[in-house]
Amino acid sequence: MHNNWLEKYFKGDRTIWLVVFILTLFSLLAVYSSTGTLAYKYQSGDTEFYLFRQARFLIIGLALMYLAHRIRYNVYSRLSQIGLFIAIPLLLLTLIIGTNLNSASRWLSLPGLNTSFQTSDLAKLALIMFVARMLSRKQENIKDFKTAFLPIMLPVLIVCGLILPANLSTSLLIFFTSVVLMFIGRINMKYVFIMCGLGVVLLSGYVAVKYNSEDRGRVVTWINRVKNFSSGEGNDNYQADQAKIAIATGGLVGKFPGNSTQRNFLPHPYSDFIFAIIIEEYGFLFGGVLMIFLYLLLFFRVIRFINHSPRAFATLLAVGCSFMLVFQAMINMAVAVNLFPVTGQPLPLVSMGGTSTLFTSIALGIILSVSREVEKEKKEGGGELAAA
Repeated sequence: MHNNWLEKYFKGDRTIWLVVFILTLFSLLAVYSSTGTLAYKYQSGDTEFYLFRQARFLIIGLALMYLAHRIRYNVYSRLSQIGLFIAIPLLLLTLIIGTNLNSASRWLSLPGLNTSFQTSDLAKLALIMFVARMLSRKQENIKDFKTAFLPIMLPVLIVCGLILPANLSTSLLIFFTSVVLMFIGRINMKYVFIMCGLGVVLLSGYVAVKYNSEDRGRVVTWINRVKNFSSGEGNDNYQADQAKIAIATGGLVGKFPGNSTQRNFLPHPYSDFIFAIIIEEYGFLFGGVLMIFLYLLLFFRVIRFINHSPRAFATLLAVGCSFMLVFQAMINMAVAVNLFPVTGQPLPLVSMGGTSTLFTSIALGIILSVSREVEKEKKEGGGELAAA
C-alpha cells in the first residue's frame, strides 16, 4: 500500500527524488548553521529568520517541482518559446533599470512585492529548453548552417550577451551547456568552433573597451579575480584561504552540525562557500564525498533513463537541465577548494537563495517529467528515436 501511494503521486525516477530530498535536508541544516552572523547583523539576532526563509523557498520549490513533473515533457517545447520571449526583454530591462550591486545589475525589483527577481535564472532555463526544442526539430537538416545552426545559435548569443555584463560566470555556464547540447544534437561542430572563436574575440574586445572606459563595470572584478587566483593574493584569496581552513579542520568526519568556526570569517558561507561549511561540519566523507556523489548520481540516473527514450526532445531536454545543474555544482565546489577563481555560482538546491532555488526546482521537475514519460513509454513498448 505504501509503494502504491508513492507510485501514484511521485512519478519518475525514485533515485532522483531521493537525491532531491537529501539535498534539501542539507540545505536547511547548512543554511541555518551558516547564517548566524548574518542574523545578528541584519535581524537583531533572530537566527531562525533565514532558516524559515530558506524553508519557505524550498517548500515552494518542491511544490513547483511536483507540478512540473506532472506536466508532459512535450509541453515544455512550446513553453520554451514563451519563456524566451519573456526572458530576453526582462534581461534587457535588468541591464537598464535593474538593482545595481557591486557594479552588477542582476536583479529586477518587483513593484509592490518588496522582493527582487534574478532574470538570468529564468533565461537560462528557457534557453536550454529552446535549444533542445530546436535541435530536435532540425534533425533532418542538422548539418546545415542557415536552416539549423543560425536559428539555434543566435538566441544563445543574444541571451549570453545580455547576461554577460553583469554575470560572466552564468553567461559562460549557459554557453557551454548549449554547446554540449549542440554536440549531442549532431550540429556541425566546425560551425560551433568558429562561433566559439568569434565569442573569444568579442569577449576580449568587450573587456578591452570597458577597461579603457570611465564606466568599467564588472571588468575590473573579473581581471582582479583571475590575477588574485594566479598570484594567491587579494580579497578573493582571503575567501579561498578561509574555505581551505574550513575544509582542513573538518577532517574526515567533521565537527558535527552547528560547530563551524569559519562561518564567522567567510564572507558568503551560506551561498558561494556553503560547500566548505558542509565539509567543516560533516567531514570529507559525510559532507564532501557525499555531496559530489549526489550530484553525479543525479546525472548518472538521467543518462541511464534517456537510453530508453524514444524522443530526441526528451533526451536533449533532460541532458540539458541535468548537465547545467551538475556543472554549476562542480564549479561551486571547485571554487570552495580553490581550483577555480571565485565565480559567485550557488550550489544548486543547497545554497541560500530565492529565484535560484525555485528555477532549480523547476529544472528538476522537468527532468522527472521526462523520466515519468520514458517509464510510461518503455512499458508501452517504446520506439525509435524521433523528434518530439
